[in-house]
Amino acid sequence: MLFDYKKNRVWTENLSIVMQLGLTMAGCIIFCFFVGWQIDRWLGLRGIFVTIFILLGVVGGGNVVYRQILEITDEGDKKNG
Repeated sequence: MLFDYKKNRVWTENLSIVMQLGLTMAGCIIFCFFVGWQIDRWLGLRGIFVTIFILLGVVGGGNVVYRQILEITDEGDKKNG
């Protein structure tokens, strides 16, 4: 059974948007985790900067995802209106 892209186009576009948003959020958090981990290793601390940078990664990732959602919905409004 082959996948009919034309029949499932809306579904696949929505799936790609959700995957993009999830990977963006995860990427921000993982990047900040490693930055905090390196700083903790460099200063000889036990997770202080990891915690701080993970929280910054969540906030920063949420901000980026929010702006991406606004951009996507703005494009949708331009198509419909």
